[in-house]
Amino acid sequence: MSSPTARALRAMEILQNRPGATADELAAALGVTERAARRYIGILREAGIPVDSARGPYGGYRLGRGTRLPPVVFTEPEALGLVMAVLDGQPTAANLLGAALDKVIRALPESVGRQAAALRDHASAAPDRRTTRPDPLTTSALVAAIAARRRVRATYRSESGKEWDAEVDPWAVVVRYGRWYLLCHSHRADAIRTYRIDRMHDIQQTTDTFEPPDGLDPVSTVEQNLGTGWEFPTRVVFDAPLETVAPWIRPPMGRLEPLGTGCVLIGSTSNPTMYAEEWLPTIPLPFRVEAGPELRAKVAALAERLTDAVRE
Repeated sequence: MSSPTARALRAMEILQNRPGATADELAAALGVTERAARRYIGILREAGIPVDSARGPYGGYRLGRGTRLPPVVFTEPEALGLVMAVLDGQPTAANLLGAALDKVIRALPESVGRQAAALRDHASAAPDRRTTRPDPLTTSALVAAIAARRRVRATYRSESGKEWDAEVDPWAVVVRYGRWYLLCHSHRADAIRTYRIDRMHDIQQTTDTFEPPDGLDPVSTVEQNLGTGWEFPTRVVFDAPLETVAPWIRPPMGRLEPLGTGCVLIGSTSNPTMYAEEWLPTIPLPFRVEAGPELRAKVAALAERLTDAVRE
């Protein structure tokens, strides 16, 4: 749910486009009660924005003469960079972000807006299948809990479809290669966890408070913990030294440790198929999968299928 201030600004935008709107009409446009609509008018007045009201069948609310939303001024590089960022992350304009971009372009000075519109209309982006976009309200609820340092309860759905209830201290939101993660402390596991926000729902802020760790580096902590805490354990052994293997290992695959003259990759996954078919085959070094049984089965099935493909 958006904040009262955000709804008050939305009410101001409505009155700009529909002078004389009644409390009932404002309520309908905002999706709130008539009483709440009047409260948002009060917020605007408290902020020094003149809102006139008139009673009777032709009455309603009007903004005082000369009242406008505060201008947002972009330089040409900023405006074009914004369009490029939207196109890169959201290839189609038929969505919430695309609608917001349309408003920004209309508000730009004509010369800059014309170039931004041309870029939007004549540039295309192929969707990145690894990119995920969480629900904005879910993300907002988590950010609010982080700012208030309040524990939350939520339901999480893993990639395999398994769901469970989680109670966590939300430390930070981290965007990594188009995916949004919540870095948190899980009370169920009593450990650090990184949850995909697009797989979270039913966020409920509790009255319990928390303090994040001193000196927390959210990005590096997410990198260190992406491969831990999932359903299926993984253990992959390499005969090559750690420094040779390390460039080929991504954080979600687990933690790389020395083992004799070689090294071992220890972690977990919620998707053994992806681990076996997309991640391990990119490593141009000999390895053997020692655990877990789910990953071993997927690797064996892939090996058999590839062998069949070249068998005469």
